[in-house]
Amino acid sequence: MDDKTAELRDIFIDVADGETVTESQTEQRGSLLRDESVDERLADVIDRMRERFDFQTSLATEELCTIVTEFYDGKSDDGIATVLKVPRDLVFDARMDLHLVRDEDTGDIDTTTLRARLAADEPVGAVAADLDAKSGDIEQAVRAVRAENRSKRVSQRFRTEFEEILTDADIADHLTADVQDDGLDEATEGLEVDVEF
Repeated sequence: MDDKTAELRDIFIDVADGETVTESQTEQRGSLLRDESVDERLADVIDRMRERFDFQTSLATEELCTIVTEFYDGKSDDGIATVLKVPRDLVFDARMDLHLVRDEDTGDIDTTTLRARLAADEPVGAVAADLDAKSGDIEQAVRAVRAENRSKRVSQRFRTEFEEILTDADIADHLTADVQDDGLDEATEGLEVDVEF
């Protein structure tokens, strides 16, 4: 082994903290990395939500964790339903339970008027007729508005916690990728690395 090869080997051992390297294996769902600690933290938030609010959905906590990650990964209800192999309506129900409301959930409905009418305890059918909207659209908008109201009553605490957990995981994923990509490159910069061992 010549001096350059020995020097490169020493640098490699310093960077790798050992003489051998094994490829890391991670299971990835969507573009957000999910590991046990992320799922555990999401499940903890979901369990606290269940204690505080009546959930309509019968989905398991693990499935609700998937809905949270897929929602923040930008998947539509159809996409999430495909991942979970459940009906789309069930995904919508779960999102409302989890306070995960999208702008399009209220469609073209005037939400200011809708909120005022709901506050006055007017029947949904009468509101739909006055707003010239389909009953199904109004019912979906009503559920979205009520989910938003529940979220606002707790200062959107649960949504904020979901976002913090997934942001932490995403940052950790990017930092790990950066170290894997750049660690040895920086250590061997300027050295002749086209050598045979």
